[in-house]
Amino acid sequence: MADTTFGPQGWTPERLGSLVGKTFVITGANAGAGFQAARTLLAKGAKVVMLNRSTEKSHAAIADLKEEFGGGAEVSFIRMDLASLASVREAAAEVLESVARIDAILCNAAIAQVPTQQLTVDGFESMLGTNHYGHFLLCGLLFERIESTQGRIVVVSSLGYNMGIKTIQFDDMNWDKNYHQNRTYSQSKLAQMMFAYELQDRLAAANRTNVKVYVCHPGSSRTSLIKTSGNLVTRMMFGLMSLSPMVQSAEKGSWPEVMCATEEGLEQRALYGPTGCMEFVGPVGKGTLHPHAHDKFVMQRLWDLSEQETGFEWNL
Repeated sequence: MADTTFGPQGWTPERLGSLVGKTFVITGANAGAGFQAARTLLAKGAKVVMLNRSTEKSHAAIADLKEEFGGGAEVSFIRMDLASLASVREAAAEVLESVARIDAILCNAAIAQVPTQQLTVDGFESMLGTNHYGHFLLCGLLFERIESTQGRIVVVSSLGYNMGIKTIQFDDMNWDKNYHQNRTYSQSKLAQMMFAYELQDRLAAANRTNVKVYVCHPGSSRTSLIKTSGNLVTRMMFGLMSLSPMVQSAEKGSWPEVMCATEEGLEQRALYGPTGCMEFVGPVGKGTLHPHAHDKFVMQRLWDLSEQETGFEWNL
């Protein structure tokens, strides 16, 4: 049954009041849904700090945003490559030095459908390393700053979490034996969700509920994600699909993460996104969350492994 909390049109940015004085940190904000989220937040007077890999694209994105919102728009950029734990540590240190408050961190950046197995500099399968381990470490390093602002952690997942194996492949995390561009991607998005739901449980157990953790997905959106990392056939198929009504704009794809960063009264153990046809498109609200995404035993095991692999222990 469709979520009607926000009426038949679902959640839209028209619900936003002034965000003056608030600061949002967004990973992967120089294009696609991350860029559109930055636009929406800046339009309401917020300060946006982008954490992006490409310096060149970031400068171009900032120039576009300042052209739209004026030279006084508070948007800045810190270089960070999620695929490198050292880069994540450097960027987090820079954020802590230069950003006094974090009202929400939007874990938006991702790579998808990498056609053949690639490893990060730290030796992780590239999608798991970038999408999950990089964000796990980043959120851990910034957690106290987020907590001091009573801020939020927003994990942007994907419906793909439900399209691969329904658990974590602990005996072969790098998919050496059965690498598959879609199933391995699905695993990385499931891992991100499990991180979020396990963090919710740990915060509740530690009575540190000032930080809220939300999970959302953009549905099926026209972003550069597939174009930049998918193989030719995948790119061609998505190119054809993106002409259909089953794909929405990157702007609409950004609404769930903006909602999770700003809206009051949301549920934590939920998955927010489009609620229309197959939950690919349509009004934004609370969608379907399948139980395997918060299987307690698997979440705990993944958390322990993530601390071990990133060399970072969350002090909760």
